Amino acid sequence: MPAIIGNIKIVSVGSSAIVQFGDAIFLSPSSASKTFAGAGSFLTGDLPTTNNGLSATNVYDPDAVDGSVSKVGST
Repeated sequence: MPAIIGNIKIVSVGSSAIVQFGDAIFLSPSSASKTFAGAGSFLTGDLPTTNNGLSATNVYDPDAVDGSVSKVGST
């Protein structure tokens, strides 16, 4: 079934990102990352506003190894 797409705004696309418009059977990005960010860091839109009196981000990670990405199918 065809998709009707309205206004879109793509600011950036990473190296393993997928941008899909319309129908899709199988989408499989293969990337893993860990991101630490404080309050208001991932605000989106044209005029983001945040009011934070105090912000502290805990970056302590006791794991020696984090999970890996499993690839499904062949690319």
